Amino acid sequence: MPPALARHALVTAAWDGLDPEQVWDAHAHLLGTGDSSSGIVVNPEMDSLLNPASYARRLFFLNAGCAYDVPGGSVDRAYVRRMLNLMSGMRRGVKLLLFAFERAYGEDGKRQDALTSFHVPDGYARQIAREHPRYFEWVASIHPYRADCVTALQEAKRDGARAVKWLPGAMGMDPASPRCDRFYAAAARLDLPIISHAGLERAVLGTDTQDYGNPLRLRRALDAGVRVVVAHCASMGQDIDLDKGPNGPVVDSFVLFSRLFEEKRYEKKLFADISAMTQVNRAGPALAKVIEREEWHPRLLNGSDYPLPGVMPIFSVDYLVSLKLVRESAAPVLKEIRAHNPLLFDFVLKRHLRSNGKTLAKSVFETRPFFAMLS
Repeated sequence: MPPALARHALVTAAWDGLDPEQVWDAHAHLLGTGDSSSGIVVNPEMDSLLNPASYARRLFFLNAGCAYDVPGGSVDRAYVRRMLNLMSGMRRGVKLLLFAFERAYGEDGKRQDALTSFHVPDGYARQIAREHPRYFEWVASIHPYRADCVTALQEAKRDGARAVKWLPGAMGMDPASPRCDRFYAAAARLDLPIISHAGLERAVLGTDTQDYGNPLRLRRALDAGVRVVVAHCASMGQDIDLDKGPNGPVVDSFVLFSRLFEEKRYEKKLFADISAMTQVNRAGPALAKVIEREEWHPRLLNGSDYPLPGVMPIFSVDYLVSLKLVRESAAPVLKEIRAHNPLLFDFVLKRHLRSNGKTLAKSVFETRPFFAMLS
């Protein structure tokens, strides 16, 4: 990035009042194709033009991470190199939490490889974090239907995992199922939070069990004493209002999340991340509310959802300006930052969000204390 841009007043102002050592990006994806010893597995459908939607998703992700079509090299290694390059443009002390990604499993506890879009092993996420401790921490991904799920969770805790990542609608896990109880008991005992996607999922389909993303299904984990982070604040899609019965009305997922978030009994267990909320398909009333509800801020965590900030069609600074969430004068600089460093773009953009005169508190960005709660 040009030095003048790196020193721009907009960038400098974004760091005002923050301790970079406390700034951990709480939502980043570790991807690749498995062309190294990573153990990453990609569903063959994502490599075939006979499945254009899946093929396009793969290209979007890898292209956003500047790791597509690497001549004579490894896509896995190129993806990590790109992250290291972007992190060098952040202040010293900032870290990314790299997510592993679990396979799909069935009700019988058996792997469903045909329904698994891709798999990023815990061991690979752990390895990359250990190789680059200045820049990365790691997050495990463990399916609660696995026969060995508790053992895997204990090993992840021992090896320094900061949390567990779930994508219920793609992995085929129902967070409200009794099958999860032994996993919840262990997660509560080990104090390992679960970062779970909620609301509609479009990026990774897998088992495509969208109902499992209903934020109300996370009550079972909360009632078991698990710290839960609702990814994206469930800011896209609609779900059944299960509080009114299995045939309750269909309402916005964000409405259900908001109700859950405001329940006093969950104040010390329920959290949320704001990753992806500046995308065109999420920005709007939900983002404005998150900015304006200052009492929510101590329980919100910032994450970039990397590599998605590098996917050009799903972000629009001009759209955020039209919503009056970003000053028009900031738009040209933000666009230029994005062309060079999508991680820095995501951070600076969110630091300059405004709604009715309010901004996101610095605690939303200083996320390290949340993960440092681990005993």
